[in-house]
Amino acid sequence: MTLKLPYLKRRGSALDPGVKERLWLSVLWPRGRSNQLVSSCFSGELVVWDLTRSGKQRWTLLGTSSDGQNHSRIVFNMSSVLQDDRELLISTSMDREIKCWDLSSLDCCWTLPTLGGFVYKLAFSPVGAGCLALGVGDNMIRVWNTLTTQNQYDTRSFWQGIKSKVTALAWHPKKEGSLAFGTDDGKVGIYDVFSNKPPQVSSSYHRRTVYTLAWGPPVPPMTSVAGKACHSLYSCGGEGVILQHDPARLSGDASDVDSLIRDSNNIRHKLSPHTDLSWKPDGKVVAIGNEDGCVDVYVAPPLKLLCSVQQHHKIINTLRWHHDLLASGSSNAVVYVHDLRAVIENPPDSPPVLTEPYRRLCGHTAKITDMAWSPHHDARLVTVSYDGTAQVWDVLQEATVANYRGHTGYLLCVDWSPVDPDLVWTGGKDFTVQEWSISKQEFTKPPTGKKLVELKEKMKQKKKNKKKPTSAGGAMVSAGGAMASPQVNGEKVTNEEKASTGQEASGDEDEVGSVSSTTPAAALFETQKKSSSSSSSVAAKIKDRTDLMMKRKKPRSLLPLSSSMDQRPREDQLQDCVSLSTCLSTLRRHDADGQTPPPGGCVPGEGRHLNLGLYCDRAALHRLLHSEEDAHLEACHFDSVVYLRLWSGDLQGALQLATERGELNDHLLSLAPMAGFSAWQRAVQAFVQQLCLQDQHLKAASHLLSINQVHEAVELLLTHRLYREAATLALARLQVDDLALRRVYSSWASSLEKDGHFSSAAKCYLAAGAVFDAAKVIARKNDVASLRAAADVARIGGELALARALALRCSKELAAAQDWVAAQEVVMCHGGLKVHQLHLSVCELAAAALEDAAAVSPSCISRHSWASPAGGHASLLDRVRDVWEEQFAISERSTGSHGAAALLQELRSMESPTASTHASVAQVLLMSSLHLTAAALCWLLDDDAQLVMCLWRAVTSLTDAGNFSVSAGICRRLFPHGDVSAFSTKRPKTLHLTDDAAHARDSLHAAILFHRLYEHWWTHETTDDKGGKARDVPRLQDGGVWSGDLALLVCERHAALQDSRRRVSEIQEQLSAMVTQHRHAHASEGQEDSGKRSDETFLSLSVKMSTIQRTEDGLEDDVKKFPRPDVVECCLLLLHVSRSSAFVSESLQERAKELLRKYARTPKSLNASQRFLT
Repeated sequence: MTLKLPYLKRRGSALDPGVKERLWLSVLWPRGRSNQLVSSCFSGELVVWDLTRSGKQRWTLLGTSSDGQNHSRIVFNMSSVLQDDRELLISTSMDREIKCWDLSSLDCCWTLPTLGGFVYKLAFSPVGAGCLALGVGDNMIRVWNTLTTQNQYDTRSFWQGIKSKVTALAWHPKKEGSLAFGTDDGKVGIYDVFSNKPPQVSSSYHRRTVYTLAWGPPVPPMTSVAGKACHSLYSCGGEGVILQHDPARLSGDASDVDSLIRDSNNIRHKLSPHTDLSWKPDGKVVAIGNEDGCVDVYVAPPLKLLCSVQQHHKIINTLRWHHDLLASGSSNAVVYVHDLRAVIENPPDSPPVLTEPYRRLCGHTAKITDMAWSPHHDARLVTVSYDGTAQVWDVLQEATVANYRGHTGYLLCVDWSPVDPDLVWTGGKDFTVQEWSISKQEFTKPPTGKKLVELKEKMKQKKKNKKKPTSAGGAMVSAGGAMASPQVNGEKVTNEEKASTGQEASGDEDEVGSVSSTTPAAALFETQKKSSSSSSSVAAKIKDRTDLMMKRKKPRSLLPLSSSMDQRPREDQLQDCVSLSTCLSTLRRHDADGQTPPPGGCVPGEGRHLNLGLYCDRAALHRLLHSEEDAHLEACHFDSVVYLRLWSGDLQGALQLATERGELNDHLLSLAPMAGFSAWQRAVQAFVQQLCLQDQHLKAASHLLSINQVHEAVELLLTHRLYREAATLALARLQVDDLALRRVYSSWASSLEKDGHFSSAAKCYLAAGAVFDAAKVIARKNDVASLRAAADVARIGGELALARALALRCSKELAAAQDWVAAQEVVMCHGGLKVHQLHLSVCELAAAALEDAAAVSPSCISRHSWASPAGGHASLLDRVRDVWEEQFAISERSTGSHGAAALLQELRSMESPTASTHASVAQVLLMSSLHLTAAALCWLLDDDAQLVMCLWRAVTSLTDAGNFSVSAGICRRLFPHGDVSAFSTKRPKTLHLTDDAAHARDSLHAAILFHRLYEHWWTHETTDDKGGKARDVPRLQDGGVWSGDLALLVCERHAALQDSRRRVSEIQEQLSAMVTQHRHAHASEGQEDSGKRSDETFLSLSVKMSTIQRTEDGLEDDVKKFPRPDVVECCLLLLHVSRSSAFVSESLQERAKELLRKYARTPKSLNASQRFLT
């Protein structure tokens, strides 16, 4: 019986015309069905054959009840199983799907998709809710409907026109179903996932892997169409180029954005290769990450540089926007977040360089690969890393929320669920995409210590790379048993030279080195003994071999034919004599006639008279040599042929033969000029090619010099990565202004930079005249010494803007380490940084004051003599004015660029990020001292309102950082008498304030009183505990009328605002708990909840939120703008102090109790207030 397979029309997707339809025939005989067969068919179909049926159509198609049940590609395997009285069929296919079929109904029961490669990218559609696209290393794209209720794995696969790993994906922000993809081979295309058409592919390819795709507004030379929303597709490839594609005309050439960046910003130096880009959701600015760790932010559409973030010093892997927050992840394990709102809303005249992050997220132990902001929370971020974990962060608090460790291997991509705030999706090296819940994670931080993934990989490599110590070490043992030194280019290398000439070893090399280095001394001694004992036999063998070589080997005859004919019998030799005599006598008689024919058919040099050509005339000799050449060619003795042609004067023939056979040598080349310059030139070029095939590049370049092809010689060395030799030759033979010389140094610098040799690369950039690139590559190390050297290089080379930026980065690092002398020295070397000198001096004075007050532990490396705390009760601002006048010649009389107005304007252009609660004391002081510097400059300008505002910002920044002792110490030094108006004892003045400044003064005064009350309470409690008399620190003459001032701490308006914000936070927590409870109830499928249920509903909580919002809106703006210390805490503090001090009036105590009854709502405050209210 013969069954012919039916050719069925493809279902579900169009056939790629470039792909030939293939058939893999699988046949299964189901159990218990002796009259039926199941087989695969074309286009991934499965058919059941009824062997008892008559007629042509004996088959029935599986999965015809609905679309999408069949496989989309050929089926490889099938297996039947009987379960619960149901006959089931399992099939696997080239589409990487496992399907289960019911043989009774012939319908598909379920489908399980699988992945055949790393998951490089996953992205949720911004238009289609729950539509997840996966870019996988098996050359396919999956689109997964994650919200379907019927089929949990409702996926569609797209593979046509891809043919490489899918490494980048990007959904169109407006057009539903439009999905852009990038591949490992540099291809960029767009799929319409709702059609069966093949993708549109851009005609412009990247030279390397496409790592990032992004949709954004068009920039020149493209323009948006009037009245129509237009988006361009941007792709970033591994070669460091960003291309702009027109999605409507992918067949046209894509434009390189670097040309626009150069023109808009007047850039002449080399741009660092780009590694990532991210458009702000509103399309106004774009962030571009670079290979050197710098992130540049540009304004669209001209791509004018807005600012530069120089925080990382390794390659940028991922950038993500969240409103005005920009998160950046690199091959460092730290994630930095910058707040760019001020820069975007008020662009400065010159682009600033940002070196201080808004938030710093530390915890990962390997490089960051991807990030995603939560669309449901305020500043919540999830990151994935090579340490094999995903980490959820509360960015504003710099706190870890949850850590997921379910993957095996490193992670590559992440995205937040668009519908569930508790769900995150991740993909990575283990061929899986995993959905996990934040609230169910056991861990909150990444694992410490060694990286999980690299540790496992290294263990695998150790097993694979175990070798014998002698062979793995690569060392040679001499005849005497001593270890011979390794050689590089024929020269011995010492241990010191190994360290300088070797590149960074890979993990395998490290493993091999460790094995060979652990060889015990006893084993080496044993080897030496064995080699010594056998030295006599080895010496004997060498002597015998030398004697054999000394025996002369008979050389091969150059004229073997004539030589053999001369060795014939005597009769033939005599006949040759007669024939030769006849020929010679004939030639002598007719010497004048050159046309005399040979006598009697005897032709010397041919046939049986071949050997006579050696004794006759030149024509006979040439005939002899021609015959000898043919014999040598047949025997492959080409060197003998070359000699014969040389001797006969056919130099060009000899060179041609040697060239064709690759047998050119120095001797032939030395004779080549005799054939003329052209022949010599051709011979040299041929010999150069021959030497290159033999890896003798230095000799080849030297021969090119003999024919004055210097540029070609340099290019040859450069092509074979002999950069040092190429630079030597180019500098020795080319003009100083030759472009080839600059290209040699630039190529050498790029190679060194890629290998991590930044100092050597900088030398090459300097030799090429690229001072900017030299300074940038030195600064990539990002330590103090490198930054200082880079700043000096840029300053000497005339790159003043870059020099200042690098000097500021270096000074901040030194200031953070409290090396104040070195920090001032760095800034002093560069002109135009006077305001930064003043800022550093204020910070140094503040740090010294805090150390003197024992508010911080001493950690100063170096300090100026003028920063030592002075005696008396001089305020901090008085000391600042004195130091400025004595050391920096800055006073109210200064004018021009050193005038207070110019310095204040320059200071305001500096970044002043808000310090987080996790910031170090040095970082907090650097940030707050910016405001103190501005306050001192406003004092010089006699601007009282701005003076008070700057002092308020300085104290508020310290308070927000959460360091109570530092804040109290600064307040005590700024206002030694506890009065804002008495900020100066040497230069007292009356303040004239605006309304806002007056409110700021009250807020500042409240903070001072808050700290002084705590100091009084602690001092009293400490003295009382020791049995001594309590010391009443605040007195009327020290701080004014305390009862009147203390009223600032018990303001009901501020208490109402703080209470409303606490209630809003509580409602948000209730809503979050409600969402979690609803999800758990849904997951339990109606199981009875034994726990307590809250009486609150979503509607009631929303009503409460609206009521609170209306109450808060009714409060005055000054209450919201100028906060005060927590009123409930102040009330408790006042009541505690009132028990031991009389300056807290009865009315103030009653007011504090009234506020406690009204606003003390939290369990802690209620518990603490009970002792005063009962």
